[in-house]
Amino acid sequence: MTEFFSPEAMTALLQVIMIDLVLAGDNAIVIGLAAAGLPKEQRRNAIVVGIIAAAVLRIGFAAATTQLLQIVGLLLAGGILLLWVCWKMWRELRQNHAQETQAIEALSESDVDYDGIVAGKAPRKTLAQATWQIIIADVSMSLDNVLAVAGAAREHPNVLIFGLVLSVALMGIAANLIANLLQKHRWIAYVGLVIILYVAADMIYRGALELLPHVAGV
Repeated sequence: MTEFFSPEAMTALLQVIMIDLVLAGDNAIVIGLAAAGLPKEQRRNAIVVGIIAAAVLRIGFAAATTQLLQIVGLLLAGGILLLWVCWKMWRELRQNHAQETQAIEALSESDVDYDGIVAGKAPRKTLAQATWQIIIADVSMSLDNVLAVAGAAREHPNVLIFGLVLSVALMGIAANLIANLLQKHRWIAYVGLVIILYVAADMIYRGALELLPHVAGV
């Protein structure tokens, strides 16, 4: 237990908390945006399905990813995948905030932009279309989250477990609050982006060192 409070473990813990915060908010925005085009009576059902699916997928990916990253070469591949995650986040952070406003309105069922309609500017869609969009986004973003947490936790299994439990809890309990927080305080998302970029670079570096003896021995 004392290992949990070592300087290295505490640094990893802070990284994991920030990663969870940013990616949970990002996932919530995507879910809200997909549900925003639905009628009010269907919107809440789609959001609940999306949040439950995200939580379940995180648990499933956590069980697989922590084992897969032990395979030589997959740590490097995971780092490269996280670079793609950083690029996606960067593009999303620089996009028009109007879409995010519609997502926040759908999540909170409140008229954030005071136009008299909740999520009224989002393109209309069917429940099947929204559910499919949410499931595809959940698969991608849950894998991103688990990879980032596993990469940040490194050789600290207690931090890894805490990070994965926190990730599931944030999606299940506080997705709407986090999405609102990130929209109002954009700097938090940028700090999270820098941390994920650092984790990606570290995974690539460690993965390359791990792979080098095998390549040299061929």
